[in-house]
Amino acid sequence: MELSYQEKLTLIKLGEGKKLKFEELVKKTGLNQVAVMRSVLGLQAKGLAKLHEKSEKVVKLTETGRRYAEIGLPEWRALEILREKGKATLDDLSGVLSEDELKPIVGLLRKEGWASVRKEDGKLVLEITEKGLEAMERSIDRALKLLAEKETVPLSEIGKLVPIKELKRRKIAEEDTVTERTVEITPAGEELVKKGIELREQVSVLTPELIKSGKWREVEFRRFDIKAPVRRVYPGKKQPYRAFLDKIRRRLIEMGFIEMTSESMIETQFWNFDALFQPQNHPAREWTDTYQLKYPKSGHLPEGELVERVKTAHEKGLAGSRGWGYVWSPERAMLLMPRAHGTALDARQLAREVEIPGKYFTIQRVFRPDVLDRTHLIEFNQIDGFVVGEDLTFRHLLGILKRFALDIAGAKKVKFLPDYYPFTEPSVQMSAYHPELGWVEFGGAGIFREEMTKALGIDVPVIAWGIGIDRLAMFKLGIDDIRYLFSYDLRWLREVRLVW
Repeated sequence: MELSYQEKLTLIKLGEGKKLKFEELVKKTGLNQVAVMRSVLGLQAKGLAKLHEKSEKVVKLTETGRRYAEIGLPEWRALEILREKGKATLDDLSGVLSEDELKPIVGLLRKEGWASVRKEDGKLVLEITEKGLEAMERSIDRALKLLAEKETVPLSEIGKLVPIKELKRRKIAEEDTVTERTVEITPAGEELVKKGIELREQVSVLTPELIKSGKWREVEFRRFDIKAPVRRVYPGKKQPYRAFLDKIRRRLIEMGFIEMTSESMIETQFWNFDALFQPQNHPAREWTDTYQLKYPKSGHLPEGELVERVKTAHEKGLAGSRGWGYVWSPERAMLLMPRAHGTALDARQLAREVEIPGKYFTIQRVFRPDVLDRTHLIEFNQIDGFVVGEDLTFRHLLGILKRFALDIAGAKKVKFLPDYYPFTEPSVQMSAYHPELGWVEFGGAGIFREEMTKALGIDVPVIAWGIGIDRLAMFKLGIDDIRYLFSYDLRWLREVRLVW
């Protein structure tokens, strides 16, 4: 059995006393407490020694308590003055009590019936009562004296004199836990000591000096236990949710999607709603569902025929549609707002220029008034995208959505439900099953309506989707509360599993 130098020394000293208090063992070995504890634990693991620990709750004085132990409790000092003089004014008591102590103690003396309080010649006069004379030897004073004599007193012993709550309330004393440790040698340890243990200097590194001096022949080289427990190292890494977003982005680019970017999270209602063929009187455009910018209040509309085509689509309709049948307001369309969905970038990209066929996506921060809970946030990320091509159908859309949920999010079950959006027809809602939360809605999708795409200059089908990527991350990272994605819980940030 291989022992370190410190373990050998500890075992030899332990063999001299059979069973020693830990502090005594530290003195005998001449090592520091950490080294002795490490040696004892090592010997215990090898069956050569046993460590016994006994914990006990104790009470010890605070700084305030130590001061009161020297000069006496405020009420005791006040009663001492009253006993000597029979009666005393506040001026008399101020000589032995501080300003902070004076008023509370006068109230205490009156409340406990230890002194009578009356006015004489306009001054408050206190006179000790029989009950006050008896209170000169109270249990709290005995407890204070006992604590002053000893560094710590068992909680059970103090509890017999005065409730610990009273001492803690007055900040006289506080609770602590004291652990008494004793170390005992086992029969196997005794037998090893009897056989004799050779103490030789032990080194862990072969230095040039050891080689030159020849001392390497005299020392013992310490072996390293590669199975010994060591402190866990947490290397630097990306925030888990940030890493997830980056991998989603890379996966989509690998699939041939082109990323749409934006320098601002502020959008005009024209791009957020009007260009998507969402009527200006739609409830989603009110303050209950959408944030509004207070300053500046309005932005600018794009130039050219685009605005006229969008206006015509709303008022009269395009591609055989009758439109929404109202007078379209450019002032309403110019209002500024924090972006409510990433679909606004779809409209911008379609109006700008797209490859046909082509695939586009964006990951954007969006904002919506909501009630914070396990599955809802006010500010969150959304992944929006669209595919444009001549032969696209609704089946293509369902296939893309299912691949998102199964391959990227790691969901096991997916279902699609009919839904309604002003800018898609047909429309669908996708939900996936979470083991803790049940069915969770991921987002909506559909085929962009021709009234929208023709106004933006596109004459071929466009399938599109908007998915709450935060909820995708919940599946992938194995969490059941969406707020944890932005947590600063260091333990979770260190230990959360890697994705992909």
